[in-house]
Amino acid sequence: MEIEPPLGRYRIRLGEEVAEAVRTGAPVVALESTILSHGLPRPQNLDVGAEIERTVRATGAVPATIGVLSGEICVGLDEGQLRHLALTDGVAKASVRDLPVLAAKRADGATTVASTAAVAAAVGTVVLATGGLGGVHRDASTTFDESADLGTLARTPIAVVCAGVKSILDVPATLERLESTGVTVLGYRTDRFPGFYLADSGYPVGWRADEVTEIAETLRATRELKLSSGAVVVANPLPVAEQLDPALHDRVLAEGLAGLEREGVTGKDVTPYLLAHFHAATEGQSLTVNTRIILRNADLAGRIAVAFAGTRTALA
Repeated sequence: MEIEPPLGRYRIRLGEEVAEAVRTGAPVVALESTILSHGLPRPQNLDVGAEIERTVRATGAVPATIGVLSGEICVGLDEGQLRHLALTDGVAKASVRDLPVLAAKRADGATTVASTAAVAAAVGTVVLATGGLGGVHRDASTTFDESADLGTLARTPIAVVCAGVKSILDVPATLERLESTGVTVLGYRTDRFPGFYLADSGYPVGWRADEVTEIAETLRATRELKLSSGAVVVANPLPVAEQLDPALHDRVLAEGLAGLEREGVTGKDVTPYLLAHFHAATEGQSLTVNTRIILRNADLAGRIAVAFAGTRTALA
């Protein structure tokens, strides 16, 4: 299935399974592809990508990994497309602004949270699962560096299940930005905002939801009231027993931030640099935690999508 503007040359292509799910109102979970191309080392990235999709399927929802192949935006990558993005060098890290360029150049790209959200919302998908959001960087007061995720979520009606924002960022500034742009933040069975590798970033969330049905009803209310076009962020923390050791986390983060300054790493290269540093400095412990995070979020996102589809069916 293709979604094409009148007289347009460029289009979003839906895989057959996703197209059927969207057509019938079945639950779908959108998944980013930068976790495959930039977030995890090879060959674990391909294995984890497959496991993420299996986790979504186990909830009764359809996984829809999004990526750009030879300039074509694809929603619901098949096994060969997943392998290509996971194992090919030079795949672009594609935010929303990069998609038209990749389309025109017929290039490959892996979608970030921002571009995944934008594409998913454009085709009618309600829920997205990721590891952690991008946010305001620690030196943003001088560099003005903040993730495009924030701007996109402010204008995109989608639920994003995440483990908060990456602890390498300025967490309070990010929460302030989400508040000022009207993005709803719900803590799933928690009053604390998680810090990706850590169960608690040290900051509270304004609202708590203890049941998946509460989240589904919030999404329904958001759409029916039409008071905002922004996203709902569902913060899903790791259990304390499964988080990265806080002392190890703080030491590795300090070393990584020093490395950024020393090597002059800026912009969209910051997160991949710090994730790679965490992987090396923790001897793989951060990779284990990272994988646990995305699988837990995929499970919760699937259950939210199923619950939301149920409320929609009940009204039909």
